[in-house]
Amino acid sequence: MDWSDVKAAMDFWAFPKGMQRNGGVGKGSISWRSKYGSVVISIYKSATSDGINEAGLVGNLLYLAEADYGNQDARDKPGISVGAWLQYFLDNYRTVDEAVSAMKQEPFTVVGTDLPNGRPASAHIAISDPSGDSAIFEYIKGKLQVHHGRQYTVMTNSPVYGQQLAINTYWNLIGGQNFLPGTISAADRFARASYALKSSPKYNERRDALASVFSQIRAVSVPLGMSDPEKPNIASTLWRSVIDQTSKRYYFDSVINPSVIWVDLDKLNLSAGAKVMSMRLDTPENRGGEADSLFKPASPFKFLAPE
Repeated sequence: MDWSDVKAAMDFWAFPKGMQRNGGVGKGSISWRSKYGSVVISIYKSATSDGINEAGLVGNLLYLAEADYGNQDARDKPGISVGAWLQYFLDNYRTVDEAVSAMKQEPFTVVGTDLPNGRPASAHIAISDPSGDSAIFEYIKGKLQVHHGRQYTVMTNSPVYGQQLAINTYWNLIGGQNFLPGTISAADRFARASYALKSSPKYNERRDALASVFSQIRAVSVPLGMSDPEKPNIASTLWRSVIDQTSKRYYFDSVINPSVIWVDLDKLNLSAGAKVMSMRLDTPENRGGEADSLFKPASPFKFLAPE
């Protein structure tokens, strides 16, 4: 998570299945009951920014300046807050294929607004499942665009995904062993992450694989204090998360804390009727290791909505 507001509130949440939900935008919001429990990280206590559900479906919400959800006043479908968009996927689907098939019907209109720091809540979403399937969802000029397939393994920010792929084709021709772009721009980070992932050995040991993923994501992180005030998607890295979809273990690495913490979904009660639980993540601490015991009962946050 690279963001210009270093004081952006962030928290772990454990949501049980069976929760009655709605899109959070008032009258005309879509409503649903969660089929799967999930563990997520929120930002500003108003948006699900990444997470995993009981089935191992993982999702990540990232800033996209070009996102355009269409004419909000002319919408003819139920609305859903951009802050609830990823949570809807985690609550309802077991696999990427299920989610992609459901989105072909476009069951809702994503409703955008401004974040607490005044920036537009413009975003796109990546999802993946334990089979290795992946998909990217973007709204461009009011139209949903989906990139679905195992080949889509990296997502950063701007430009839109189709252009990002075209830029990366050029860098593939150059060859990362010869030269790679080194700025903190999203397109350059995309090229470096793509090369690192493609070049990495495939590890059999889980610990080795975890170490490899962490080393790759740290290599494309933006040092604290480096940002572009005019471009909120070019900002310091605040935290990194790594999710093991097979063991359902969720790692969190804050740049303000010296140690990684993790949560095991199997040690949290995500059954229907269980309490919603939360844990603050924006507090400087020296604690590292398993953090399931630090969750405390909490009221679910309200999704970001226009005033």
